[in-house]
Amino acid sequence: MSDKLKLSYEAIVERFDSVELPDVDAIVGIQTGGRIPAALCAYRLKKPLFMLPINYRNPDNSPKFEAPKVLGDDLEIPDADLSILLVDDVSVTGSTFRTAKALLNQKDSQITTFALKGNAHICLFPEVAGCVDWPWNG
Repeated sequence: MSDKLKLSYEAIVERFDSVELPDVDAIVGIQTGGRIPAALCAYRLKKPLFMLPINYRNPDNSPKFEAPKVLGDDLEIPDADLSILLVDDVSVTGSTFRTAKALLNQKDSQITTFALKGNAHICLFPEVAGCVDWPWNG
């Protein structure tokens, strides 16, 4: 039996629809966890979507590497003068966001962070402390 909190897709979309997203030029999702939330943000804001292949944890949430790591060198990075909504599913320490920010070569003032759970400028489920079983993880 899993000790993860199960959140339904409907509950996530309901919370997502209740939050005000900033007016940005582009959405950047952190793979793989940020793929679905970033796509939802890009769809809602009608903005271009970029994905960064950064990984830090295994599916069981244990660290896979000593620090977040870029997997691959074929990065699609938006122009440096754009405002960005940087999206991941979970941000606990902020280390993955910091890795992404370094790649994006942006001023911090141009980046707004978004997470479904954890520490971000915009967090959909700030009250959730434990692990979550996201509906798209099957």
